[in-house]
Amino acid sequence: MLSIGDLSRQTGVKVPTIRYYEQMGLISAPERSSGNQRRYTGKELERLSFIRHARELGLTIEAIRDLVKLSANPDMPCGEAHEIASQHLAVLTGRIAQLRKLKKELERITATCDAAYIGECYVIQALSDHGQCETEHD
Repeated sequence: MLSIGDLSRQTGVKVPTIRYYEQMGLISAPERSSGNQRRYTGKELERLSFIRHARELGLTIEAIRDLVKLSANPDMPCGEAHEIASQHLAVLTGRIAQLRKLKKELERITATCDAAYIGECYVIQALSDHGQCETEHD
């Protein structure tokens, strides 16, 4: 059995976040010791590691909740899990494309600016007037 501090150290998830995940129903409420301390098992450690990894990959709490529910039924086909991951991949792909546009525009703006004073600064001018941008990026 693990204390919440031990669970936190082993998973890298902060104690308040562990409590939040309990409140959200992502991990089950643990047993309590006679001193009313939370006592976690290897099952909660495994679940919390799963959640942490999913969060690192950028999955939403709702997507993780769905995946947790699916994982409770190991004999089910994995089509739904695959669909959740595929949808998230599509969102990430769109965000990456957007970030590339932003990067390109910021590179152009900073390369164009060679002013000595703010009053002549192209960075400030370009940020003040979206029309000075070469591409749409919003």
